[in-house]
Amino acid sequence: MTASLGTHPLRTLTLALDPATLERLAAGGPAGLLAAGSPEGPLCWLRRGEGLLGFGEITAFTGTGTSRFSDAEQWWKSLLADAVVQDSVRMPGTGAMAFGSFAFSKTSDHPSELIVPALVVGFADGTAWLTQLTLDGTIPTAGSALALLEQTVAIGSPVSARSTPAHPSAGTVRSGALTEEEWKASVAAGVAAIARGGLEKVVLARDVLATFPEAVQRVSILQRLVGLYSECWTYGVRGLVGATPEILIKVDGQTAQARVLAGTLDREDEPAGSTGFADTVLGGSLKQRQEHDFAVRSLTRQLAPFATDLSFPAEPFILELPNVWHLASDVTAQLASSNGHLPTSLALVEALHPTAAVCGTPREDAGRLILELEKMDRGPYAGPVGWLDGAGNGEWGIALRGAVLEDAHRVRLYAGAGIVEASDPEAELAETWAKFRPMLQALNLADRQ
Repeated sequence: MTASLGTHPLRTLTLALDPATLERLAAGGPAGLLAAGSPEGPLCWLRRGEGLLGFGEITAFTGTGTSRFSDAEQWWKSLLADAVVQDSVRMPGTGAMAFGSFAFSKTSDHPSELIVPALVVGFADGTAWLTQLTLDGTIPTAGSALALLEQTVAIGSPVSARSTPAHPSAGTVRSGALTEEEWKASVAAGVAAIARGGLEKVVLARDVLATFPEAVQRVSILQRLVGLYSECWTYGVRGLVGATPEILIKVDGQTAQARVLAGTLDREDEPAGSTGFADTVLGGSLKQRQEHDFAVRSLTRQLAPFATDLSFPAEPFILELPNVWHLASDVTAQLASSNGHLPTSLALVEALHPTAAVCGTPREDAGRLILELEKMDRGPYAGPVGWLDGAGNGEWGIALRGAVLEDAHRVRLYAGAGIVEASDPEAELAETWAKFRPMLQALNLADRQ
């Protein structure tokens, strides 16, 4: 574990942004700020024109292994212990806050991170705010916060200068750890393991590597994801970028919410002129409904010890995204206090991860089989990604429909599929290509099947 706390206390100042200032510095809302700041672009958590953007970094936690969540929680609490917080807005995400990304597996060498930015611009429920955070003894003021925002906007290039060109990219895509045939063999092995008994579901992922002759623009990836997938949560934490449709946990005071997705249908399979295709094929599929039920039962079982009341619909709904349909269920819980304290969003992340939607059921058995069959380190793929604040609130998605920018010219994409006894390897391979599509589009690559 590595961490930096500095010699001075954390100081934060949050102030509301008035409409005139917002229009002048952030025309178009958060999307208009994606090209501000450094050439790499900001820390990012956006959906439907709301969310958080973080600029600069004043300190960070890095950890690996089984204790990565608890170590991060302890580091965050230590940082908050003597923090001086001025917050006139008092909404989730104001005051002290950090962006985070955690490796999927306790065996991964990929770093799990919490990053405290120097400046945050937030948008929620018709309110916009600005937070300056310091750890060097500087006392933030309204003047210094606005000046820093002015400077951040000024050093950013125009959006058009960084946006992805309209013509297809010259990049190439090739298999990663496993070829398509090797991965299908792993799916068959997963089906055989389920048939032997004890294991109900396992989620198997694969990777592909995209390589480009010119440097990849992280900012343009975020811009395209925000534009194409507004119903998803576009995330960017250092080299990890994507647009996830699935929320692991959202905490707002005493209320926690989660969105469970399991069961997928490629929208390209829809016959022309058909109506009710997803309802019939996805909603009527015993295999897909079984996969979804495993995921809902797994999440509610893990969340129940932290809740006084837990509710979820008897039937899933069909979530329509530009690339796929999903069976989806929204789960809501009223959190229970322990010794006068509510569980923080990060404590719930540790309890819930990994869910059956990205691991399997039972998750310990599924996790062991994943390590055996995938032949790769997932890194942050399917791990928690999002943010937390000093009040225990937070919003954590599952890092799906995403990629890791390995260097200026190489991007590794990940996608997975839930395997049950009725799974067909060829169909599961096709499902992964449907799930690669958001990042292929963001990289301006055609589907490479």
